[in-house]
Amino acid sequence: MGSTQVLWISAQPTLPAAWPHHPAVWNIEIQPAGEAIEALAVADYAAIVLDLPLPGWTAATLLEAVQRAAPGVPVLARDPEASVCEAVQLAHLGVYQFLPAGESAFGLIEQAMEDGRRGDLARMAAQVNRDDWERILVGASREMRQLQHIIRLVAGRRATVLITGETGTGKELGARALHLAGNRRSGPMVAVNCSALPESLLESELFGHVRGAFTGAFQNRMGRFEQAQGGTLFLDEIGELPMDLQTKLLRVLQEREVQRLGSSEIIKLDIRLVAATNCDLARRIEEGRFREDLFYRLNVVPIEMPPLRRRREDVPQLAAHFVDRICRAEGIPVKVLMRETLERLCDYSWPGNVRQLENVVEMAVALSGERRTLAPADFPLPAPVPERPTTARAPVVAVPDSGLDYAQTLAVIERSILEQALRKTGGNKKAAADMLRLKRTTLSAKVRSLAPVA
Repeated sequence: MGSTQVLWISAQPTLPAAWPHHPAVWNIEIQPAGEAIEALAVADYAAIVLDLPLPGWTAATLLEAVQRAAPGVPVLARDPEASVCEAVQLAHLGVYQFLPAGESAFGLIEQAMEDGRRGDLARMAAQVNRDDWERILVGASREMRQLQHIIRLVAGRRATVLITGETGTGKELGARALHLAGNRRSGPMVAVNCSALPESLLESELFGHVRGAFTGAFQNRMGRFEQAQGGTLFLDEIGELPMDLQTKLLRVLQEREVQRLGSSEIIKLDIRLVAATNCDLARRIEEGRFREDLFYRLNVVPIEMPPLRRRREDVPQLAAHFVDRICRAEGIPVKVLMRETLERLCDYSWPGNVRQLENVVEMAVALSGERRTLAPADFPLPAPVPERPTTARAPVVAVPDSGLDYAQTLAVIERSILEQALRKTGGNKKAAADMLRLKRTTLSAKVRSLAPVA
């Protein structure tokens, strides 16, 4: 059975006085906005209620933060001061229902919870009848659940997707999951690494050519765009695409058609394009190495593959998955990871991400011989590289002639840093603490100790 907990986000510590005690079989947990966003990172709720207005938050901003932290959970709102226009705007942004005062509100909350449960059951039933693409994306961390949610939303669309992430995070696996989750899964998935082919061959590889188009073109050749008809074309390392080919790719995306080299025939395309890169395209645009208009054409739906250090709770599942797959491929009994081994793997930062973990597991399986267990010594991980001290300049605070409140100024700066880290990590305290080089308990204590700034 799913959660029966309702998160009530309010500036008040109790329900409105006019509301009677409800007889429902679910519980209401009341929290202020900042703590509520953090709670969503570690707990599951059946429904969320926004008791508006809330100091320091606009309704739209709070709704966006809640939806990002708890995708798929129905969000209701209560605001006695909201105009009809404001209510309609929030409805368009995804609010399930506005709550009236009195007992009828509890019926609406229960209806939202029931609709959420029915949606979960429908998704489970649908999953039985389709390719289980979620098995490709191993992990149950919050980052992976959010990734799966985005893939579900866009899988049935034709919109172009740009997958970003560090080397080894599994960008091609993300593209394959997207392909299998959508209505094009019965079509081909064609992958091209834009950095693996010389520029002289890449154009012909992508667009194809006809006989006699250039020296050595002895016969007609279908390009990768044509090969992907009815399916998905995956362009990996798109940041390495030469500038002249960027111009031609832009035209293909705009017109949804392609011409083979040396031919005037126009071929209409029916494909989903997925591009991936591990480089900073914004910086490449500033350096004049990537077209800004092409970036906007590619970045219709952005997806980030999270680095392994941000989802270390997935390391045991990933390691077991690789052990199982490697042992079965080698035709040997599946080995077992000792608890101490898993602790060692979870403590490592994995700069090479999932690919590095897979390679390390394969080495451990090979070197463990006939032993059925994998011990910590089978994983001789390199010592972590100490981080260089930052050379960035510290922010300068001007001291007015009239002076300033030193403690309050420090509190404002500290609050800003904490809020930025929590916002960047979607309210995940563990990830925010890692980002600020703090212990999670230290970060939590600082968040509680900082009173709201007047």
